[in-house]
Amino acid sequence: MELMDEQIAELGSEQRRMQRLLEAVLAVSRDLDLPIVLRRIVGTAMELVNARYGALGVLAEQGVSLSEFIPVGLTEHERADLSGVEFPRGGGLLGHLIRHPQPLRVEEIALHPKSVGFPPGHPPMRSLLGVAISVRGQIYGNLYLSDRRDGQPFDAHDETVLVALAGAAGVAIENARLYEQLRNATERFQRLLLPTLPDLHPFTAAAVYQPGSTPDYLGGDWYDAMLLPDGACAAIIGDVVGHDLRAAAAMAQIRNMLRAVLYDRLTPPSAVLTQVDQTLQAITENPVTTVCLARIEPSDHGWQLHWSSAGHPPPLLLTPDGRARYLDTDPGLPLGVDPDHPRTDHTYPLPGGSTVVLFTDGLVEHPGRHLDEGLRAIAATAAAAFGDPLASLVRTLADNRPSNGSDDLALLAVRTPAEPAGQVQR
Repeated sequence: MELMDEQIAELGSEQRRMQRLLEAVLAVSRDLDLPIVLRRIVGTAMELVNARYGALGVLAEQGVSLSEFIPVGLTEHERADLSGVEFPRGGGLLGHLIRHPQPLRVEEIALHPKSVGFPPGHPPMRSLLGVAISVRGQIYGNLYLSDRRDGQPFDAHDETVLVALAGAAGVAIENARLYEQLRNATERFQRLLLPTLPDLHPFTAAAVYQPGSTPDYLGGDWYDAMLLPDGACAAIIGDVVGHDLRAAAAMAQIRNMLRAVLYDRLTPPSAVLTQVDQTLQAITENPVTTVCLARIEPSDHGWQLHWSSAGHPPPLLLTPDGRARYLDTDPGLPLGVDPDHPRTDHTYPLPGGSTVVLFTDGLVEHPGRHLDEGLRAIAATAAAAFGDPLASLVRTLADNRPSNGSDDLALLAVRTPAEPAGQVQR
């Protein structure tokens, strides 16, 4: 009976260990952001074998040294003691594991013939357990653990658990790398659909686009600007509903159609939006799209903004004295809702040297806050940076976005000449 009780206890203990290992495998596979995945691997390994310290060393391309070293478990005091000390490059025991990628258990680090000691300020470490992590059959790096919290040396069970975790870690790293490649390719594709701003003299302009942070993101936000034959500068910002290839394709189609109608007709912005909306309704099945279409035109007293909105956030005006205000009007209906619904034009005088900022809602919307909070925050940031070059201004606004970053954003700023239209040299 006593033997049976021991066997049952051992079986229960093994079942708990397997459950913990399964949970650990799921934990390291939870994220797709590579830096997060790497730190999660180390932290999970430490929990599994109750280690005080852990680290993951990523091999350089040649495979003979470390290009990255990710330590976990150091206290703030221990980190401070190591400030200014370069991370290990792969000498001593770490180098031994690189050259011999079999599991390595060392009870007394200082007594191992390959040990070269620790740099000044390094916390004392006694025992080591190291295993290699491979991705697609190639060694990606090594996982190191040091000092069990119970003071005992690492045993064969610890080694078995860590080897199993390293196998799952290799899969998680590969998934994160593939995801990173996909995101990079997606972003490159998205940027190829966006224009390079032309020379808009006598106006100046700058724009920025940032993709959303969600997996496989492909958005429909865009910006555009062009000089028109009548001397006006056209500025466009738009957002196609959806976060997929269809939204990106629709964005390119609508942008090109707007450019053609805007340049050819020289009609008010409301008429351009109506024409494009009716044409889209007749020949395509594009998603709902919000747009703000503006003309910065010569006027009797200098310049004026002449715009029409199809369900889009209002323009933000920065005047030369550093004030920021939204030109709030009826936002109108987005494209693709009711092409026969009347659209409205709006005008507003622009002092010389004014800046008009157009943006998509990805700049200001946050699911946990009211939209007005985001709008106020961007206006304050813009007012503080109004004197900066436009490229710096749009980057500052994008970098300080009050949104949560899950949606993509497009941002366009156009600045009028300081002198009145009649005095501008074309």
